[in-house]
Amino acid sequence: MLRISDLHAAYDKAEVLQGIDLEVGPGEVICLIGRNGVGKSSTMKSIVRDQIVVTGGEIVFDGQSLAGVRPHDVIRRGVGYVPEDRRVFASLSVLENLKVPRPVAAPDRRRWTVDEVFRLFPQLHDYRHRSAGVMSGGEQQMLSIARSLLTCPKLLLLDEPHEGLAPKIAEEVVDAIVALKREGVSMIVSEQALNTIRRCADRVYVIDRGMTVWNGSVDGFYADPEITRKFLMVQ
Repeated sequence: MLRISDLHAAYDKAEVLQGIDLEVGPGEVICLIGRNGVGKSSTMKSIVRDQIVVTGGEIVFDGQSLAGVRPHDVIRRGVGYVPEDRRVFASLSVLENLKVPRPVAAPDRRRWTVDEVFRLFPQLHDYRHRSAGVMSGGEQQMLSIARSLLTCPKLLLLDEPHEGLAPKIAEEVVDAIVALKREGVSMIVSEQALNTIRRCADRVYVIDRGMTVWNGSVDGFYADPEITRKFLMVQ
């Protein structure tokens, strides 16, 4: 579904990615892991062309190159993106936020409805008339994921989905990711919580200094504690 080969990317003249390689298959969940600032978020931004310039390499989604494709067209092709900063419309209600996306009708795309995302996130139904700007961080995260699903994505990008959330709310977000996996949604999840990786991931990619330095199965990741020591622990 997605193949990234030798990806290089920069903010202005500062190169932040210097050789990212990864693949995602249909229905597969992969986790990008690594310390803060090593290129996980930049990898996701490169896929959707969010405030970053791809300077080398190739990104192929669903058999087609994304070179030169505008951000909104990447979304329309089937890539859902939930950034770390969530980007909900603070002055709009939950229901109004959910009416913003324009679904893409395609025979190979699961069409999500507002009622279905309310079943996935019952709190959003309870707060459907509440302004998004007064919601907690966890509630806004759920809203951001729900809104992205309404674009009918084939691949969902989740950047640090429970960063900064209270433990109970974070667990609810992880439960939602697990539920989406059962639905067959392909996902790339940027993550540092080892418990989330164990529950959600099919495979793991470790990123360090803008490069892919390790990839393999979840079992392989846990079988080698040196990976965690070298690439996850704060130095």
